[in-house]
Amino acid sequence: MFRAILISMRPRQWLKNLVLFAGLVFDRQLRLDNLPAVWHTIAGFIIFCLISGVVYLLNDIADIEADRSHPQKRHRPIASGQLPVRVALGTGLGLIACIFPLAYWLSPGFALLAGIYFLLNLAYSKWIKHVPLLDVFAIALGFVLRVGAGVALIDVARFSPWLYIVMTLGSLYIGFGKRRAELALLAEGANLHRKVLDGYTIPLLDQFITIVSGTTIIAYSLYTFSAPNLPDNHLMMLTIPFVLYGVFRYLYLIQVKHSGGAPEEVLLSDRPLQISILLWGLAVLLIFYLF
Repeated sequence: MFRAILISMRPRQWLKNLVLFAGLVFDRQLRLDNLPAVWHTIAGFIIFCLISGVVYLLNDIADIEADRSHPQKRHRPIASGQLPVRVALGTGLGLIACIFPLAYWLSPGFALLAGIYFLLNLAYSKWIKHVPLLDVFAIALGFVLRVGAGVALIDVARFSPWLYIVMTLGSLYIGFGKRRAELALLAEGANLHRKVLDGYTIPLLDQFITIVSGTTIIAYSLYTFSAPNLPDNHLMMLTIPFVLYGVFRYLYLIQVKHSGGAPEEVLLSDRPLQISILLWGLAVLLIFYLF
């Protein structure tokens, strides 16, 4: 039963919550050697992982009938009957009763953003996910709230607003790519599995992807030489090629390899993309802390 609950909480999806560390990494005054800030961020990351897990439990309960007709989702514990609905619901409510007092203890501002994130996801599961465009914008807002929560958690002094823009555009890019992959996978029966797909077409999604991928690159490039807390030597511009490759690689995976329906699976399985992200991260750390 515990294994079924854990699977339903989607541990692989918790990778998205790593963006909470953006406030810690990209504030050169705070630095990564500030142990209290590091431990606060780790605690915030765990709390958001649990919130995400609860949302997935509640979402699977709400979507149980639709999931049973999906070629892949029908194997999920709740849809397959392995995890009873009452157990999943009880687990979710119990976790929520513990999560938010802990979040408030860490930081009232963090708890507020965590609460907004939770309510946004409930609204997404009930209504927003059925509305074209708003569904992807809600996903993007979720990422921005994660970044904001990480900043509020440790009282970051100078966090560039450019990073909020980059996060918004980048998450829109991934969101539209996910919808395109789902539409291509499910073909004619797409709207039977996810109603919102009836409001999209592959050519329309390709246009959206082109727009947000290009603006993501532009926004990140502007950040590398205009953010106030970066080194004056503009070395941060050397990280642009890694972002370019990551954007192009994901586009290649969507359109050529027909993957991307589960971005976390792509991140965990595609070695070139992993190497690009790793090199980008190392470059950022070297530039921020050695120059």
